[in-house]
Amino acid sequence: MLQINNRRDFDAWLIAGGRPSAAIQGIDLRENLPLLKNTDLSGSIFLSCNIAPDMVGEIVKHGAIVIPDSPKYIFHTHKSTLYSVDELFAGYNPSDPLSYENSFDHKVYQEYKKDGALNLPLDTRLFRRLHDHSITNALFNAIDNRKVVAIMGGHGMERQDAYYALIAKLSRQLTLDGYLMVSGGGPGAMEATHLGAYFASYSEPDLIEAIHMIKPRPEGAEPNKEYKDPDWLARAWRVREKYPLDAAQEKKSMSIGIPTWFYGHEPPAAFATHIAKYFANSIREDGLLMIAQYGVIFSPGNAGTRQEIFQDAAQNHYGTSGYYSPMILLGTDYWTGQSKDQYSYPVWQLLQETASPNYKKLMSITDDPADIIKQIKSYNPAEHMKPSS
Repeated sequence: MLQINNRRDFDAWLIAGGRPSAAIQGIDLRENLPLLKNTDLSGSIFLSCNIAPDMVGEIVKHGAIVIPDSPKYIFHTHKSTLYSVDELFAGYNPSDPLSYENSFDHKVYQEYKKDGALNLPLDTRLFRRLHDHSITNALFNAIDNRKVVAIMGGHGMERQDAYYALIAKLSRQLTLDGYLMVSGGGPGAMEATHLGAYFASYSEPDLIEAIHMIKPRPEGAEPNKEYKDPDWLARAWRVREKYPLDAAQEKKSMSIGIPTWFYGHEPPAAFATHIAKYFANSIREDGLLMIAQYGVIFSPGNAGTRQEIFQDAAQNHYGTSGYYSPMILLGTDYWTGQSKDQYSYPVWQLLQETASPNYKKLMSITDDPADIIKQIKSYNPAEHMKPSS
């Protein structure tokens, strides 16, 4: 189905003879369109378009489906593109940390909390599913022909943590090497991923300076919950203002954060250039691992990261995506249970004992970013395709 998300392409489609069915997405169609009254629209769908009430009936009468936004919610039922930082943080003023509560992102989260995650009214469930469907579609458009690498890790990782800087430098280098970095789009290790990609347009010393700018925490701040600091987002904003990206730099520094309103108490990473934000955490998490064809790097984290490790192992075991891809555990002591960190676990041993030969050779554990870069750059998906049954 043809996808149309601007008025110019819509007008050209409308006047063309023998037109294919199309998904018309998020276009302002309030002005009178006489052609719509005499046009076969069979098989076409109008998604989150702004349409004059008297035209809706005409469109439906001529065979199309119209799915509007719901007046109950501020989010769009359908988005033709991923979110930008400016969209999600609209209403936020960096000089007033409390103004995050006025942002579009936080308002959607408040709606989410009010309605809950279970036992939802049918219309609420439907609109959320339609929204998430459109985000998946936009995500696949954004990653088309890109070599995607994911970095997973704990949301509690502080900006002053040595792993934070390591992840940022690693992500910067992989971005420079032509990989598209993705993460869960939240704080901690996820933010470090996007900070590093962001600074692909600047030097490594600039990146180090940025980390120094954002890592000081308020006196008495709660350990491992830096995202709760009143100035957590404002510190990131100061870095964005000192090191802005123009259009060319944004393309060079592209990364995609994939957060969820299920964890909406954590603001999304402000250094991602594109944000695929979901309502359903299960769709977001499974999809994030699936698109990372060129590998997933697992930095230290707790329950969520452990779940993602074995979820990725299951995808590799069954060749869910049609290929087997690298799984790299960053932090030898941490993932073998030898770390002094009370949350370190012997995950590596269990993975080794349970992995099938199809992907066991693609698993590694290391403390050296150079090893990670070497493994990812040497990976060729064509050499690790799932055998046809």
